[in-house]
Amino acid sequence: MLRLGCAKPGSWASFWAVLTLVGLATRAAQRADVGGESTGTSINHSQTLLQRLQELLRQGNASDVVLRVQAAGTDEVRVFHTHRLLLGLHSEFFRELLSNQSEVVLQEPRDCAAVFDKFIRYLYCGELTVLLAQAIPLHRLATKYGVASLQRGVADYMRAHLAGGAGPAVGWYHYAVSTGDEALRQSCLQFLAWNLSAVAASAEWGAVSPELLAQLLPRSDLVLQDELELFHALEAWLGRTRPAPAVAERALRAIRYPMIPPAQLFQLQARSAALARHGPAVADLLLQAYQFHAASPLHFAKFFDVNGSAFLPRNYLAPAWGAPWVISNPARDDRSTSFQTQLGPSGHDAGRRVTWNVLFSPRWLPVSLRPVYADAAGTALPPARPEDGRPRLVVTPASSGGDAAGVSFQKTVLVGARQHGRLLVRHAYSFHQSSEEAGDFLAHADLQRRNSEYLVENALHLHLIVKPVYHTLIRTPK
Repeated sequence: MLRLGCAKPGSWASFWAVLTLVGLATRAAQRADVGGESTGTSINHSQTLLQRLQELLRQGNASDVVLRVQAAGTDEVRVFHTHRLLLGLHSEFFRELLSNQSEVVLQEPRDCAAVFDKFIRYLYCGELTVLLAQAIPLHRLATKYGVASLQRGVADYMRAHLAGGAGPAVGWYHYAVSTGDEALRQSCLQFLAWNLSAVAASAEWGAVSPELLAQLLPRSDLVLQDELELFHALEAWLGRTRPAPAVAERALRAIRYPMIPPAQLFQLQARSAALARHGPAVADLLLQAYQFHAASPLHFAKFFDVNGSAFLPRNYLAPAWGAPWVISNPARDDRSTSFQTQLGPSGHDAGRRVTWNVLFSPRWLPVSLRPVYADAAGTALPPARPEDGRPRLVVTPASSGGDAAGVSFQKTVLVGARQHGRLLVRHAYSFHQSSEEAGDFLAHADLQRRNSEYLVENALHLHLIVKPVYHTLIRTPK
């Protein structure tokens, strides 16, 4: 719920008196230092002004404009006795519309008509309370009537509630596309990518459009249990929406079949209704996946380009690709852990493991801020303060053996937040391929604050993911 930050006059004189209160308060503050005071004294009657404006709207005193708001497709009409001065202050649309009219009829969709009282209240008082179901109709009204401040405020509310997992991401994505709000569209897309498992298991999944699905499927930052989960989610979507064959085939070709073990691929070919209908469209990809699992990666890379997205794991939560790590009281001291991952997604590497050591430090200091005890002249310098540091996470292999030849590793750290009983991904940090740590890890986090958005019950919920990346080898002449 968002509050976007109204008096008992009965005549025009009292109405104008209300509007001059702000000016009086300002001039009083400017004269406050008269008489030898070293600092000014503020006289603030803004709350009184808001209360009087609220009463003015409620009782319609000195009204000079009547708005009749009709809900589309109904006979329901809501009447608002308003003042063209206040409406025109916020909206050029209203200023022009009401310049020579004292009564107008406005046709609005039902959901917009239902919140029109909140919209008008904002024009008088500069604040309102927003509920999730009211966000789109309020944003639509703000856009239609050109109230830019309200438009920005509601968009900020939607983005904030997406990050917390409360907003209907699919519905808001489609709305953002229809209005051209690129920032909101990207926020929805990012939330959906990081929380695709939760969304695919919800009623929202059936409302995903082919355009949105086409935006999601190519992404490597999708967070899922494994690629098989994505296939089953896609199959459920295909069965529910029954898209055109071309749409279905494009979607099925976006699945990364080499990331699915051969035994599961055999089961899909034998049991999948989607592959039974569209199998020929992905036959080449299935053959390539079997070849990938049958040969060693080094041999396969001599004949195929393994740098394509089909051979790159997404952010898989399965134990083969990482491990969860819950750090209680993370601001207290350094912690360490270790975990193992599969060397690579190829069937040839299925039994080979890499051990990883992880160090978490809540207040690591870069060299420039570490305590310096003496300068060149021998004068002691004050030590750096702990609050000058930032959290640090370092992930290193326990050993550098030859098993990793032809493979490098990308690392991702997911930070979870609990919302409505679910643990959702709130932030994701990726390491440079050659680095052992994420440079911006929790750079803006306040781990000292118990209600920090990064903490769940005073614990930091991380999921560490390691993605092996195969390198194409130079082809040797025959």
